Order: sequence, then C-alpha cells, then structure tokens
Amino acid sequence: MKTSTFAFSGVLPFAFALPSWLDLAPRQASTITVDLTKTYQTMDGFGCSFAFQRANLITNMSDKTKQRYLLDLLFNTTSGAGLSIVRNGIGSSPDSSSDHMNTFAPKNPGGPKAAPQYNWDGKDSGQLFVSQEAYNTYGVRMIYGDAWSAPGYMKTNNNENNGGTLCGVPGANCGSGDWRQAYADYLVQYVKYYGEAGVPVNRAYLAGMNSNGAQAADFIKLFHATLEAANLTSQVGIGCCESEGWGNQVNMLNAIKSANAESMLAMVTSHTYTGGSNSPMNTKVPVWLSEQCDLNGGWTTTWYAFGVAGEGYTWANNIYNAVTGTQVSGYLYWEGIQWPSPNTNEKMIKVDQQSPYNIEVSKRLWAFANWSRFVRPGAVRVATSGGQGVKSTAFQNVDGSIAVVVISNGGSASNVAIKVNGAAAVATRATAWVTDASHDCAETTVSVADDGTLSGSVAARSITTYHIPAPEAPEM
Repeated sequence: MKTSTFAFSGVLPFAFALPSWLDLAPRQASTITVDLTKTYQTMDGFGCSFAFQRANLITNMSDKTKQRYLLDLLFNTTSGAGLSIVRNGIGSSPDSSSDHMNTFAPKNPGGPKAAPQYNWDGKDSGQLFVSQEAYNTYGVRMIYGDAWSAPGYMKTNNNENNGGTLCGVPGANCGSGDWRQAYADYLVQYVKYYGEAGVPVNRAYLAGMNSNGAQAADFIKLFHATLEAANLTSQVGIGCCESEGWGNQVNMLNAIKSANAESMLAMVTSHTYTGGSNSPMNTKVPVWLSEQCDLNGGWTTTWYAFGVAGEGYTWANNIYNAVTGTQVSGYLYWEGIQWPSPNTNEKMIKVDQQSPYNIEVSKRLWAFANWSRFVRPGAVRVATSGGQGVKSTAFQNVDGSIAVVVISNGGSASNVAIKVNGAAAVATRATAWVTDASHDCAETTVSVADDGTLSGSVAARSITTYHIPAPEAPEM
C-alpha cells in the first residue's frame, strides 16, 4: 500500500482497554447494540466507473505524482476512499472521438458466422491501466466490464446508440443474421484480453440495449453456456440489466425468473434515475445499485449546507438507505473522476485535462470512504439497535473485524456507547473515523472499557465509523 499523501487530524492511533470507571464518554451516552448473530446480506463492495474515457485522465497524466495521488484518493484504504469495485465500459464505438469507447471489433467481418476481426489496442480507453493499478497496487478484486451496447452492426438499428436490440433475441430479427453467439464470443474475448494483461475480470454486465426481460434471459442463457465452454464460469459472473429505474428492473427480473435464468446470474444491477425503492428486490442473488449520482446539481465540494443532492452528508445517508433499506450488496457512484465540463456532480473528483492538472475532491468521496475503507468485500451486515439522535448499521468482515457505521440525524452531537453481542472475544482496542464539514475520514477519539464497550462522540451531521480489529491470534 502506498504511503499517505495527506495528513489526518486525530489522536490515539489505537484505543486500549480502560477500566469502566475511567470511561471517557459522558454517562448520558445512548447505547447502540450490535448483534453478530442476526445477519443480512453479504457485501460485494463500493466503487465507481471509469467508462467513456474518464480513465484516460489518470492513464495519460504526465505528472506522475498527481497520478498517484488520484489513484490513492480512489483506492488507498488508509489515505483515500478504499474503493473495492472498478466498473469499466466494454467499448462498442468504431472510433475514439469525443468520449467514445472504441470497440476491438470495429468492422463487420461479413456476417455473424464469419471469423471476427479483433484489434485490441492494449489500452481500452485508459481503463486497463487503472484496472492494473487497482488490482496490483491496491488489491481490488472486483473488476467488471459493463457493455452499454454491442457494436452497431450486431443490432437491429445498425448503430451503437439510439436504442436498438441485439439481432437474434426473441422479436429482433435482422437481415444480417443472428449475432447472439458472435456477441457472446466478443464478451469472452474481452475477458481474455484483460486476463492476458494480468487482470481477471470477474463480472460481465449486460446493459439492456432496449431489451425486455425475456430477451435478456435469452441472451443470459447463451452467454452462460459460452462462458462454460471457455472454462470461465468459476471466474466470471453475469450481471443484468442496468435498468434506469428500480421498478423496471423488477419487471425484467421477473421475466428472467420466468425463463429459469435467475440462477445463471451473479447479481442483479439497477439504477434509480427513474425511480427507487425502500424495500429489497425479491431475488436469490445479490443486488447492486451500479450507478448513482447527482446529474443535475452544480459542482459542489460541500459536506452540508441545505441538504441538497450533491452534498457529502446526503451521500452518506444515500448509501445507508440503500444498504439497510434495499439491502444492496454493491453500491457504485457514476464517475470517479471527470473533467470540469459539465460542471455537475456526476463525478466525485474533478480533474483538469491539461497541466497543471488541478484537482478538486468532493465530500461525496469521503462519504464513500467511511463505508468502503472499513466494510470490505465479503463483509456480512449484522443487526444494530438503539442509539438516540443517530442511525447505525454494522458489519463483520471476513477477517473477523467489525465495522459500525453511525450517522447523526441532525444538528446536535451525540455521545454513544457501542456494545457488541455474539463476538468470539471481548474487544480491547478500536479506532474511530469521522467525516464532516472539517474532517475527511479522519481519526477521532474512542475509548474501550473492560467489558469491550466502545464509547465516543458522533459530531453533528457527520458519519463516524468505529472499527474493531480482528482478535489477535493466541501466542503458541
């Protein structure tokens, strides 16, 4: 892991056990109880996209110090957000003009049965370098490719844009033939190119391309069989369907279930641009909110002012609502980085395309940090109860460590005591990390009593994560 590039405010790198009579928190602290025996969903992680040439802002940066700073901001688990999912776009454009993602099969080979004419450039719109850094330097293990569209010649409208459907799925007949197998082979080849570059792609997304659920199910079955033939099913899971709204995704999922294709999915993916939900989706597989952002608000780095869509405090709560209310396993912002135009909140970091590469970091990134740094892939969400003036949720990581995320409900600070039931050992140490108007996932004070109870203060309109490390192995 790279060393930190910016300072933290805070005290006590670890808080060791204190006798209960010396507990530093006021006696009026309200108690949050964590119950490790009551479990919910398993987390896949938190992340963002680098599609549509946004990755090139990092890949092509000549200032290597700032390049590393950006990568640290995104992926470093001690100085940055510690994101654990990379979402890349699988190219479908015949060129790289504007922000187009070029395909490695730009020319129609003469029909779906003809030998494909692949031409891999080893860059993938800058995404391969970012993925290599995420995987090799920062230990990110969830790399997935999201196909917004098939190459135009494989679709009913002969265009990667403006809708259209993959030729050959039910109700989509084309004079050029059935392109389903050719497209499945194309996606498998994408996985192979990344594998040859040392980056295992473990999720492949199927965007709708104006498909309905029955059409999606039809291709899921064929794609799954193609992955089986390539011996890739143990590596690559299929996701579907990137609907713009939760309700439409539910309808597509119901059709996929009716076609007996749900078991072939590794996760269901949705956005909430046209509608969200406060209850879980009825499925046996994990659900991701795979693209969330504020598309309309003017760029802001504010934590809290008016409670509007782009503020960091809003996003701390958005993630909480998704993880606890809809029980999602993955939560991703739209673009991790982007150039200034449009000057909106669709990105978490704003970066100039030319030297001196001015960088502005939004508080949305630090809202993510309080989740992603401490709630690692494979963590299981567990029950919490109690606490006044705050809301909370908790997780037990694969290594046995525990993360308790606490968000203040309003304009007053709250003193909290955190008790953990069902743990293998009594906590003897913990750390606490706060993001608010003046702190960016910075360390703050926490005490641990003899009985393992944590005590601390949650600042007004803040998110504070309490982290209890895994019990130390007994000496032999």
